Amino acid sequence: MERRQSGEERRQGLLQLIQESERPVTGTKLAKQAGVSRQVIVQDLSLLKAKGYPVVATARGYLLNDPELDASRHIRKVVCRHGIDQLKAECDAIVDEGVIIRDVIVEHPVYGFLTGELMLKSRRDVRALIEQLEETQATPLSSLTDGVHLHTLEADSEAALDAAIEALDRLGILVSELDA
Repeated sequence: MERRQSGEERRQGLLQLIQESERPVTGTKLAKQAGVSRQVIVQDLSLLKAKGYPVVATARGYLLNDPELDASRHIRKVVCRHGIDQLKAECDAIVDEGVIIRDVIVEHPVYGFLTGELMLKSRRDVRALIEQLEETQATPLSSLTDGVHLHTLEADSEAALDAAIEALDRLGILVSELDA
């Protein structure tokens, strides 16, 4: 009879699966591979995050944010304002410059700052986000703040960030750039 895996062994296996994947891994896929429910996966990944592992939950699945990579990367925050009709154009303009959209942040009058992890790196990632919003009939966080929101942007170079910010300005949706 096969020995049942401990919770810690399962969590280490989840970390390995996520780390070895080039794309975000869905909770459903992780649950299937581990032989547990999706709810167990959510709990396991929350425990790993609480222990300091850089687990990021995105709309497309789970990934690990490499802290060593972050040290060599350039990061800026931007404030944008637009309606849902410009969401795709905004995201495409940023990723087309080789810039990663790490998150979206809104300031809610009751709850304070709310952050949604995105980690959008390509038009395919943007398309997947839009499709998920449509399939779930969810609205973007910016709908809570009349379209005003922040993004944390990450790139290999300052020039790529400059180009993405210029693209947002050309679209007429850039409000300002902030010090990260």
